[in-house]
Amino acid sequence: MKKISKEAEPRLLVEHRANPPALYIGLSAETKESLRQSLLFEQGYICCYCMRRIPEKIDNEGVISYKVKIEHYQCQDRYPYAQLTYANLHGACTGNEGKPKKIQTCDTKKANYDISINLLTNTPNCESLFKYNAEGEISSVSNDSAINYQLNEILNLNMQTLKDARREVYLTVQSHVETESRQIAGNELKIKYFERERQKWITKVDGKYRPFCMVAFYYLSKKIKHA
Repeated sequence: MKKISKEAEPRLLVEHRANPPALYIGLSAETKESLRQSLLFEQGYICCYCMRRIPEKIDNEGVISYKVKIEHYQCQDRYPYAQLTYANLHGACTGNEGKPKKIQTCDTKKANYDISINLLTNTPNCESLFKYNAEGEISSVSNDSAINYQLNEILNLNMQTLKDARREVYLTVQSHVETESRQIAGNELKIKYFERERQKWITKVDGKYRPFCMVAFYYLSKKIKHA
């Protein structure tokens, strides 16, 4: 997962909240679309949980739309007071909605369950909680059983399709940097190379992060640490 830095909330959301009774179910299509665009922008167009690219669709008139769910970190049923709180809202992929439970992921699988993994805080930064291996698995960096339960049972982030996608990123980055670093003489220069490569993976290009960017970031951080 990648830490989310929340930006200014959409004007239409503020205006809706100022007119009680303000409920999420009462949001207009225009306000929801404004909200989706804001969430996508601040997240770099990747899912808040699995880091998949949020898919886009272009209609016959060239208008781009995105298949993104507005995720309530604290669910509406048990936390109605937070249903319009912008800090409680994230953009999630559809998570195989409508398909068998065993392949559902992210918000679709999470439903009304709570998770302790906070995508916004710096203490701890969620990015520091996870490790990734060459098989594409995500797990707690400290082997915390509660975090692993949330990853596997609540969010289903080790579903095979996701593991395959992360594995591809891990092995691609591994192959690339191993080949390139062999051409670099001196440990200090190698570290600088790893740092440049790592920065590329957390830098938006045209406003978008690369899918599964934190897999590459984790691998390159290990290379720096052990160089």
